Formats: sequence, structure tokens, C-alpha cells
Amino acid sequence: MTALARPTDGRMLGGVCAALARRFGTSASTMRVIFLVSCLLPGPQFLLYLALWILLPSEKAARTHASAW
Repeated sequence: MTALARPTDGRMLGGVCAALARRFGTSASTMRVIFLVSCLLPGPQFLLYLALWILLPSEKAARTHASAW
């Protein structure tokens, strides 16, 4: 598994689904479909997406922090 960071390539809106797809070894399209289907169920999916968008670092920023150590 790779580190959880929003990629700079292959993202549509915020890169959250692309980051989760990389982390779990699936395609970004599959993760987007799973997210859209989950939005039909009751729950805070949209708020979780927004929180991950804010909290997950961009891949570029994650690389910068990793090279600083």
C-alpha cells in the first residue's frame, strides 16, 4: 500500500477518490462509482469527502515533507 496523499494526476475534483484508489489498489473510476452509490445510502459521505479533501495532503506537498526528513 502507498501513503495516503491526493495525487496531482488523475484527479477529477479534489483527488480524494484517486488517493483512496491508489491506497487500496483499485482504479479511480471504481472508487468514484463506489462513492456515488454510497451517496444513495443515508450517512455523512459527502461530509467525509470534504473532510478528506481538506485533511489529505497533496502528493506534491507530501513529497516535500518527506524529503525534509
